[in-house]
Amino acid sequence: MLWRLLAVLSLLGMGKAKTVHGSFDSALAWHSRGQHIVTFLFHGDQAVLRIRISNVAAAVGKEAAICLFQEEEWIKMQESLEEYSCPERLSLAQASIPLNQTEYNYTLPQMVYPKAWYAIYMDKYTCLMSYEDPKADDITFQVTVLNPDAAGNPFDHFGANESGLHEFFFLLVLVYFVASCIYVQALWQTIKKGGPMHTVLKVLSSVLLLQALSAFANYLHFSRYSKDGKGVPFVGSFAEFCDIASEVQMLYLLLSLCMGWTLSRMKKSQGRPLQWDSTPTSTGIAVVAVTAQVILLLWEQFEDTNHHSFHAHRSLAGTLLIALKICLAISLACGLYHIINVERSTMKRQFYITFAKGCFLWFLCHPTLVALSFIFKEYQREKVITIGVILCQSVSMIILYRLFLSHSLYWEVSSLSSVTLPLTISSGHRSRYYS
Repeated sequence: MLWRLLAVLSLLGMGKAKTVHGSFDSALAWHSRGQHIVTFLFHGDQAVLRIRISNVAAAVGKEAAICLFQEEEWIKMQESLEEYSCPERLSLAQASIPLNQTEYNYTLPQMVYPKAWYAIYMDKYTCLMSYEDPKADDITFQVTVLNPDAAGNPFDHFGANESGLHEFFFLLVLVYFVASCIYVQALWQTIKKGGPMHTVLKVLSSVLLLQALSAFANYLHFSRYSKDGKGVPFVGSFAEFCDIASEVQMLYLLLSLCMGWTLSRMKKSQGRPLQWDSTPTSTGIAVVAVTAQVILLLWEQFEDTNHHSFHAHRSLAGTLLIALKICLAISLACGLYHIINVERSTMKRQFYITFAKGCFLWFLCHPTLVALSFIFKEYQREKVITIGVILCQSVSMIILYRLFLSHSLYWEVSSLSSVTLPLTISSGHRSRYYS
């Protein structure tokens, strides 16, 4: 199932490639009033569209051309197809590039700010009332779209919505590497010792490992992408799979802790200490929420193929994901409000508050950044969401690690003989860890 999912995501990820290979299809162009080739966010004054074709004679015979439309015009035409005749659609093109030579480099006009352009294939059959093409000659193509780099040369495969992500993932991988060199040995020794926080630390570490794998896979994909405009779609899809797995694992951990803790607390259960996966009600709630999240994440993957792990959430699945996270945060907040108000111990109250900060940051960072992204321009939103969510989730992980790795706090909490805090140990086992 894992490899099948990765294969499907890999095929979907091919839509991101900015070096596009394929065949011009007159029948498809006639049916759709233009065959969509590629969409790209150009910027600067040296952006280039490079076209290579294999059968010049067939292209000349068909009067083939690539028409360039700015995003606003193209969307307007797609929303009201009946209002525009085919010749009128052609006349609205900002540029028409005749395919009468093997290679053609078209330099786009200077742009004050980045704009999305649609490259559409059309020929003399596109506007006919009925399709008639006695010669179905195959015309293969390679279309490459390039933005100016730092030196002003048209060598950059990244669109305006993707520029900077390569450098960001490089820095992220570097931070993970340095942090692992410093902390991995001490963390491993702590986990090997066991103890009341053993399960939580293992899950947190596995989530952190998945996030590091995702960052490294994204860096590899973008490194190749920067050279050929295609990247490694399978590696990019693996990064997205790691993101999904880390989201699901962290959600199950936090919900099992929060719900098990709050539900038992509400019921005044004092029979035995809480364990993160031992409360049937909390486990059921966590399983239902995780299942819903997995379905929505996969649904969104199939609906939106032009993304890098975190999306702008314009689809129904994305909206439902945001609603799910907000509902979970509200549910946790209601339980916390009651617990903190009735708790007399300052130390316990501080434990709840610190844990809540990590949970709220994890649940609410994505919905908050999606809402804040609307104050930015369209081409900046994906980068704001991607970078912002990764940084916020990293801070959340740091908060939770500091809380659960604090040995002095563990001893103080355990020595209180309290069963009100999550993951405390029973009196029968306390002497084994704290004699």
